[in-house]
Amino acid sequence: MEEALKQQPSNCIKVVLFGPESTGKTTLSIQLARYYNSVWVPEYARDYLQNKWNNERKTCEPKDLLPIAVGQMELENTLAQKTDSVLICDTDLLETKVYSEEYYSGTCDPLLEKHALKNNYDLYFLTYIDTPWEADDLRDKPEERQEMFEAFKAALIKYKRPFVLLKGDKKTRLATATKHINQLLEKNDEVK
Repeated sequence: MEEALKQQPSNCIKVVLFGPESTGKTTLSIQLARYYNSVWVPEYARDYLQNKWNNERKTCEPKDLLPIAVGQMELENTLAQKTDSVLICDTDLLETKVYSEEYYSGTCDPLLEKHALKNNYDLYFLTYIDTPWEADDLRDKPEERQEMFEAFKAALIKYKRPFVLLKGDKKTRLATATKHINQLLEKNDEVK
């Protein structure tokens, strides 16, 4: 299990879309992957939990978090080998850690926490709650968006992760994100 949670070495810049549910992370992930003609790592938890809901009519439970984390890292490690420019991650294990703590009385599996803090990314894009709420089978906290946003922001600050706040419409967010990714790519080219 421990090996499955490790982030494998790669030659790409890794950025993470990070924040509460229904804040445009997936939409922007896809836009950025297209913009850079690169790949994006979807959120493994969406398919995993939708399948669970469809088959069992049950929502996420603490026992689901490690399988979700393993699936997420498997996707990331596989897709990171398909690009040498930028990898767009729809989420990461730190996001799973925040959800665990917010939903399950401040607790997080020690193995998940270890790798959430150990895995490394070049930049996080913290998505603000100024997008319309879109309900689905899995989203469940429309009235707690501000509290959830603050929890995600606090985690980035606490663990000293480099981040940029994304606000505004899709066009504005894309422009802000590409500006910062371009700066990372330029720095990366200078090092090579």
